[in-house]
Amino acid sequence: MPTNASVRTRRGETSEKLIRRFIRKCKKEKIIETYRFKTESHIKPSVKRKMKRKKAIRERQKLKRKMEQKMFR
Repeated sequence: MPTNASVRTRRGETSEKLIRRFIRKCKKEKIIETYRFKTESHIKPSVKRKMKRKKAIRERQKLKRKMEQKMFR
């Protein structure tokens, strides 16, 4: 599924800020990460461990948020 990230200039915004905002948007939508994942046939073990660790952290944070929401209802 192709993803097109686009940003439009805001009033009084410099081109440097526009580029930074575009890069942040690409990172948030994980466009580069998915491209690399699809094109690379081999992933280094250290990178696999790093990805696994990040995923586990995200899952723990998600569960923590859910538990906090249940407590405050």
